[in-house]
Amino acid sequence: MASMTPLEDAMRDKASFSIAHAFTPSTLIIRNDSHKHAHHAAMEGSTSKETHFHVTIVSDSFEKKMQPARHRMVYALFKEEMAREGGLHALQLKTKTPAEEQREKEKEKA
Repeated sequence: MASMTPLEDAMRDKASFSIAHAFTPSTLIIRNDSHKHAHHAAMEGSTSKETHFHVTIVSDSFEKKMQPARHRMVYALFKEEMAREGGLHALQLKTKTPAEEQREKEKEKA
């Protein structure tokens, strides 16, 4: 039986190998938000129902790198999915170092 979420499955497979190898993340979350955007005008006529994803990565690999550089690192891993016809339309990223994540948690407690 064919998967109902082939793009999400491919992204999770890539996360298991490419992201894990490239970033050795302490946190990796992939969320398919496509259902929130299906009604948008830009999605009319789209050949895919899987278009919008949110990815959170916490990794020491982001140390001393600004957000644009971090995002380019992640986009490079998903370039095939973004270039594919009917593929990834939007990729929302949250990229942090473990220290940044810890500071966020401490602020939430305060």
